[in-house]
Amino acid sequence: MENHSSKKTTAGAVEENILAILDSTESDDTHYANDDRTAFLDAVRAASLVPENGTAPTYKWFESIFAILRIGKSLELTMASFKLLNELDKCFPRVHLSAAVDKLTLIVDNEAWSPFAFSEREAANNPGGSVDSFGFQHLIENLADATAEPNVQASDTKSLGNMLLFQYLVNVLEGDFQPRSHVYAETANWVLLRESLLNMLLVSRKINYKNLMKDVIVIMCKLYQTNAGFTDDLISSQKSMAQPAKFFDTAATIALLEIGNNTCIAMQKFLIMIMELDMSKKTADTRGSTTRADGVRTPLLEIVLDELTYDEDTLESFLQVFNEPKWKLEIIVQYLWKYIGKPSVRIRRSNSPIDDASFNGALKCFSNPTSTKTIIKKIRPELAQLLLAHGLQAQVSLPCKHVEGTSISCEERSNSSLIEVSENVISAFRNLRTADKKMEILPLGKEALFMAAAIISAQS
Repeated sequence: MENHSSKKTTAGAVEENILAILDSTESDDTHYANDDRTAFLDAVRAASLVPENGTAPTYKWFESIFAILRIGKSLELTMASFKLLNELDKCFPRVHLSAAVDKLTLIVDNEAWSPFAFSEREAANNPGGSVDSFGFQHLIENLADATAEPNVQASDTKSLGNMLLFQYLVNVLEGDFQPRSHVYAETANWVLLRESLLNMLLVSRKINYKNLMKDVIVIMCKLYQTNAGFTDDLISSQKSMAQPAKFFDTAATIALLEIGNNTCIAMQKFLIMIMELDMSKKTADTRGSTTRADGVRTPLLEIVLDELTYDEDTLESFLQVFNEPKWKLEIIVQYLWKYIGKPSVRIRRSNSPIDDASFNGALKCFSNPTSTKTIIKKIRPELAQLLLAHGLQAQVSLPCKHVEGTSISCEERSNSSLIEVSENVISAFRNLRTADKKMEILPLGKEALFMAAAIISAQS
């Protein structure tokens, strides 16, 4: 009885704090209002996370914590609410897998609170406290505007708050998508992915899908460039003690670096989920599992390639910041074949060295000075170096498993194949130098050549 009474008392205290917060308006940024919000977050943590069997958060609790995250008046409160929401989602997931004797079962709590509202019923149940597809695109547009400035200011609380909000929304999308994708891989039940939050976000008519994807790519690259600049400034400030503190806030810059870096990771995570969804939908199409209601959407991979093709500066930044090996290699392979001319049919008895559309197949197009000279008329030698170097890095990092629907196969991960790829990379750089005698090997190219030589030496 005592334990039950204690839990009831704790829950009642949390509810009282909730009422106090809900009475505060968004414009109320007084010291007392922030104290109330801090007390509320502490009370929820004490009730739900500290005990071994904590109290499951109520709908109002989640709604109020999310409201604190969205208000963004105080960076400390924004970060505290962001952290608490992620911890609560891990302890009390809306979607999870249940292991049975012979299979995994997807468990979905349709009545649980969600930061997203894609239907009129969801929006009515949570007015002003959720994000629909239009709100998500508006968030991305705000981030695009902020990162378009010459320098994102470390003191810009609203922009930092938007970055944290985006990170949280992506974590929610991932927590919903990954279990569904896992079960889809075993059951081929497309309905599981059709009903995912990610799919409902992207099929909404409230968003301009292509513009949304282009903005995400640009934001990710701009944040990478900004972080690189801030890192240089930080190193410079640490070396020069004479620099006035008012011109450089080290603590604020470190905070921006961390939030900016984590936002880049979230952007990449978002892109990868969409490409995985596109691949699953393509498979479902071939099985006849989709319907006209699923609509038609340009695969994200095509949008990425178009953006990287028309902006070489974006390509260089993208290759630096995007580090997931499977999709990075696929993007590089598709980019190369876009200029080289992808073979349409693989001939069984072909003596041609170029009989497949893999990374190694693309490397073979650089196998002699003549073909290499033809290629660098379409792709600048420096750009070819970047593609080959990043391609080798991704190839080495690629897990050894077959990936259905891409140009990557387990065969390329065998020791003999990795040696062949390394030999072809060295040959490609040699022929680039022969085709363009004025070309200088970039630092990244030198790293790739060293890596290739080390792989060949280790396997000999």
